[in-house]
Amino acid sequence: MTFSVVTGANRGIGLALAAALKSRGGTVLAACRSSAKELDALGVEIANGVDVATDKGIAALVSAVGTRNIDLLINNAGILIWGDKLGELDVDGIRKQFEVNALAPLRVTDALRDRLVKGSKVALVTSRMGSIDDNGSGGAYGYRMSKAALNMAGKSLALDLKDRGVPVALLHPGMVKTDMIGNHGGQVEPADAARDLLARIDELTLETTGGFWHANGQRLPW
Repeated sequence: MTFSVVTGANRGIGLALAAALKSRGGTVLAACRSSAKELDALGVEIANGVDVATDKGIAALVSAVGTRNIDLLINNAGILIWGDKLGELDVDGIRKQFEVNALAPLRVTDALRDRLVKGSKVALVTSRMGSIDDNGSGGAYGYRMSKAALNMAGKSLALDLKDRGVPVALLHPGMVKTDMIGNHGGQVEPADAARDLLARIDELTLETTGGFWHANGQRLPW
């Protein structure tokens, strides 16, 4: 029986991933700062109080996992703070996005490294907004920079975990209709994004570890 862990699972993409994994069978541990009625209704394990940007939150996640080996770890929790532009930089907001979007997934994966064994997989939900080559509009400094940093962390994790037999994928879900995107042009339903993300994870091997993909399978530029 598989055991999957999803962070940021109380809404949006994380909730949809937890639901999709639940439908496949196996055990799903849905980690979040606080649950929601939609998550409660899924019938999965829920780890409340998991703020991945804090020592206490990460410790709570490690405790919830216990001694179980993880088949799939999806680092999905993230934030987007709109409005960064020259002359109006939200420095505290930029710093917070680094903490949550880049540093937290690295810390979570490191904290759970002993629960990752040969055949386990790690997925980092990133964004093509973290692609340097693909940046054609500027702005969004905090989000872009934090996701670029996450991409670098993911590449290093792929190299460091390869000898353990654990592949790592960096995955862009598309512009998903979530609260985080708000009215800024979400185009993909969360359930569709979750389906496509899991398809990419299913394809992931040690030969393809460290790749940066769109959920539709397109290889994205760094």
